[in-house]
Amino acid sequence: MKHSSSVMEKRETFVQAVSKEMIGEFLQFVQLDKDASDLFNLNELLDELSRKQKEELWERLKNLLTDVLLESPVDGWQTVETQGGDNMETDHGSKMERNIEILHAITSVILASVSVINEQENYEALLECAVILNGVLYALPESERKLPSSIQDLCVTWWEKGLPAKEDMGKTAFLMLLRKSLQTKTGADICRLWRIHQALYCFDYDLEESREIKNMLLECFINVNYIKKEEGRRFLSSVFNWNVNFIKMIHGTIKNQLQGLQKSLVVHIAEIYFRAWRKASGKILEAIENDCIQDFMHHGIHLPRRSPVHPKVREVLSYFHCQKRVRQGVEEMLYRLYKPILWRGLKARNSEVRSNAALLFVEAFPVRDPHLNAIEMDSEIQRQFEELYSLLEDPYPMVRSTGILGVCKITSKYWEMMPPTILIDLLKKVTGELAFDTSSADVRCSVFKCLPIILDNKLSHPLLEQLLPAVRYSLHDNSEKVRVAFVDMLLKVKAVRAAKFWKICPMEHILVRLESDSRPVCRRLVSLIFNSFLPVNQPEEVWCERCVTLLQMNHAAARRFYQHAHEHTACTNIAKLIHVIRHCLNACIRKAVNECGEEDEGREKENVLDKTLSVSDVASMAGLLEIIVILWKSIHRSMENNKEAKVYTIDKFASVLPEYLKVFQDDRCKIPLFMLMSFMPASAVPTFSCGVISTLRNQEEGAADRSYCTLLDCLCSWGHVGLVLELICDWLPEEQPQRKSNSASKRKVQIHDTRPVKPELAVVYMEYLLTHPKNRECLLSAPQKKLNHLLKALEMSKADLESMLHLPGGHPHHFSEAAALRAFSLHCRLSIHLQHQFCAEGKMYLSILEDTGFWLESKVLSFIQDQEEEYLKLHRVVYQQIIQTYLTVCKDVVMVGLGDCKFQIQLLQWSLGIMNTVKGFFYVSLLLGILKEVTGSSLKQKIDSDEEVATLFDTVQKVFQKMLECMAWSFRKQPEEGLRLLYSVQTPLHDFITTVQSWHTDTPVHRDMLSTLIAASVVEISHRLRKVSDVEELTPPECLSDLPPFSRCLVGIIMKSPSVVRSFLDELKACVTSDDIEGIVCLTAVTHIILVINKGKHKSSTVKDVAAIVHRKLKTFMEITLEEDSMERFLYESSSRTLGAFLHS
Repeated sequence: MKHSSSVMEKRETFVQAVSKEMIGEFLQFVQLDKDASDLFNLNELLDELSRKQKEELWERLKNLLTDVLLESPVDGWQTVETQGGDNMETDHGSKMERNIEILHAITSVILASVSVINEQENYEALLECAVILNGVLYALPESERKLPSSIQDLCVTWWEKGLPAKEDMGKTAFLMLLRKSLQTKTGADICRLWRIHQALYCFDYDLEESREIKNMLLECFINVNYIKKEEGRRFLSSVFNWNVNFIKMIHGTIKNQLQGLQKSLVVHIAEIYFRAWRKASGKILEAIENDCIQDFMHHGIHLPRRSPVHPKVREVLSYFHCQKRVRQGVEEMLYRLYKPILWRGLKARNSEVRSNAALLFVEAFPVRDPHLNAIEMDSEIQRQFEELYSLLEDPYPMVRSTGILGVCKITSKYWEMMPPTILIDLLKKVTGELAFDTSSADVRCSVFKCLPIILDNKLSHPLLEQLLPAVRYSLHDNSEKVRVAFVDMLLKVKAVRAAKFWKICPMEHILVRLESDSRPVCRRLVSLIFNSFLPVNQPEEVWCERCVTLLQMNHAAARRFYQHAHEHTACTNIAKLIHVIRHCLNACIRKAVNECGEEDEGREKENVLDKTLSVSDVASMAGLLEIIVILWKSIHRSMENNKEAKVYTIDKFASVLPEYLKVFQDDRCKIPLFMLMSFMPASAVPTFSCGVISTLRNQEEGAADRSYCTLLDCLCSWGHVGLVLELICDWLPEEQPQRKSNSASKRKVQIHDTRPVKPELAVVYMEYLLTHPKNRECLLSAPQKKLNHLLKALEMSKADLESMLHLPGGHPHHFSEAAALRAFSLHCRLSIHLQHQFCAEGKMYLSILEDTGFWLESKVLSFIQDQEEEYLKLHRVVYQQIIQTYLTVCKDVVMVGLGDCKFQIQLLQWSLGIMNTVKGFFYVSLLLGILKEVTGSSLKQKIDSDEEVATLFDTVQKVFQKMLECMAWSFRKQPEEGLRLLYSVQTPLHDFITTVQSWHTDTPVHRDMLSTLIAASVVEISHRLRKVSDVEELTPPECLSDLPPFSRCLVGIIMKSPSVVRSFLDELKACVTSDDIEGIVCLTAVTHIILVINKGKHKSSTVKDVAAIVHRKLKTFMEITLEEDSMERFLYESSSRTLGAFLHS
């Protein structure tokens, strides 16, 4: 009784506390409710109140709320917050905070009261409170967070309860949640907004107050949080039903954002449209279908395929296509909306439109109305099959490719429902005709990319097993992508067990392709035949048998197969195969020993190969040794990580390699054996390793077999490169020391090495070491002193080259002509490798290369300048090779960033010297390469001063101008040689022009280059115009080929790049404006150039600007030409007429 009376007392106390006089107790009650540790619970207390107490409580709440707002009107709250803080204003601020706290407490009690409202109770006072609080929201300070949140909760709860005035409360809640959801990244507000989404329909779309709502709703459609969240997508779908006029705005907003939308979100966009369509009816449904879905269909057909929006539009439509199988009404809707668009698109004149329409047709097939009767349905399906046939015969390759995709998708999906005659006809058309479409590799490729789609349907296998052998020769197609697609199809045939792949394409054909094809094709071919020749699930002896079989079928294919084998099985299996082949070779050797009558002790287990293989079968023995080398190389890294396996393998081979060297004497066997030696440490094969350097020393000059390469590899891998270096230095010539006094020379004991020196062989060894990266690394790790000695010895080649040039029929002292040239090349290359290796020591080695440049200038170029033409012909090969070698090395120096600005300037000076001295122009491509590297590297170099930059680019311009002059001279004097030169320089000239355009736009070097190109073209065209005797031949050019050869080359290169075209026209405009180009003939030449450029694919608005200026300039000659009847008058009239028509076109 005491407990009951205390509870009743507490209720009464709480009700009585809701008054202005007891405001402290009221706030305390509300605070206790929020305190989790206190037993007081406001919800429980309200639930236990009687009807009379509730009504009294709500009345008191209304009175308290009214009193607070009358005492402190809300209109001044925001003013109080924004004003400054003297004492009186501070009092007003604290009073406002107190009133907000009271309002928050009142709101909490009202919110709790809503859940206990009963229909029989009079809650008019509660309603008034809610309405007042709803109205207070707009006046609350921005800094206040708790009270707006409580009022928002009240509005949401009021809406959900469906109480009177819920429309106003719902609108407030909707607006607050919508605004908040766009400001925060959490999805909680989106979920709450979805719960009251129908409150949107309380807003009048046409009123001004709805403008903010519209903007925020459109923002929701581009908000990723809404698109990703399920409730967000549901909410966005519901927005479509607000007003029919809003749908176009929604659709426009989404379309504008499609380009930047992630691919994974596009399917969510499609889902939003689909849900909106499903829930809509009447005019809303009509607007969604016509303004949204059909608009997507239109864009799916008419957007260019290269547009980034096109695949996303197709993704949206694909969602609808997929839904037609699981949702009623979708199929009928698609049929109705596609009807006025799709069939017209399939017949369009534009091939890209037909191709896009074909893609949608294939995805949507069959496009039908399920309400059609059986006859109409059959007729409709037959019409669509005819459309498929017409796609396969379309003149545009992309449409045919889409048709092939359609046939394969449709036949795979509807195999059981399609008439057999149509099935067979379609597949015969694809495999019998389109697989051999000579006009397009893309179409042939599509056949083999799409046939695997059909193979997914097991019912297709019997028919395809009959049809596919006809396409076997596609494995030899001249297009790599067709061969790749064909092998992928064979892999699919093998995977689904549709047929034996070797019955479709015989193994002989596969091995021929494996022997010579590119890596992408070979990897797939190895995957195709891997289990046939390395059956890892069978005994290891079978692996070796298959290996020998493959070698005997196609030796080269076997090598390619085992190069890729490690990609398809574990490294342990590769290691096992190595040892299986070793056992096989051992068995063959023992068999040979037995046949000679020797005893067979410890004979290894016999297998089938013992009867078929013998050591006399050199091809098979060499092949097996090569396979061991290939397999060992393929798992080299894995063996490095598995020391035990590495030691085991080395030990096993170390024990048998001496025997192999005795038995396998053929050269085909020696090279793989030497390579095996290089995989092992020298200590494992001591007998062999000790004799390698002797073998290299005993090689004959000019007749050295290729085994020297492998022997050099061995020495490098063993770390014995010093021995090779010593041998090379012994053979190369040395600079003769200065003679000493006779007495000193008599006292010195001289020992002569009787072994012959072989300088040419030394050059061969040196070239091999420097060319192969691993060996080069070993070579450059040698002591610097030895490398300097080697460089000095190679420099002696310059003396020999001098003697060849200066002595008629003279013989060099140390090298033959070819060896001297090779040694010179090695000297230049080695100096740069040493500069890179020892860059910390300054530019010592770069200076050696510079010295070689000065030697070239003083000895070679001066020789060419002083000699008669007949004498030079005898030595043309020598001096041309010297110049080419030096320029090539210098170009590489600049390219890798080793040549500083001074070196580049000096190099360009030498280039000018070469052009002034040497005839033949064999060096033009190289010089263009140097110009490209110099202009490109100038951005990377740390140049000391602007003066250096100016000098460098000034020299670049001089070289370029001189080069074009030389080329133009060549065209005039030797037209045939000029044409050959033209073809050889097109690529390097294009590279140089685009490099300057890319890195130096609007700089002096850029403008100078363009003006030089303009001058060269205008001069040649003007020269031809002046030479013409018949005025009928002076007609303006129709295309690029109508220009003279040199101008055709230059203008053709310019027309390849839109940015170069723009810059060229700007410079041309400047030249004509400034009168750098003047006279009727030259202006006519400019007219010809701009007419040709305008016919190119990269057109520019500047063309008409240039034409207008030329037209104005020509008018200044009108009075002069009226008095004459000459070629210039004809040119004036013709050009003026042409330009006038062009400007008005």
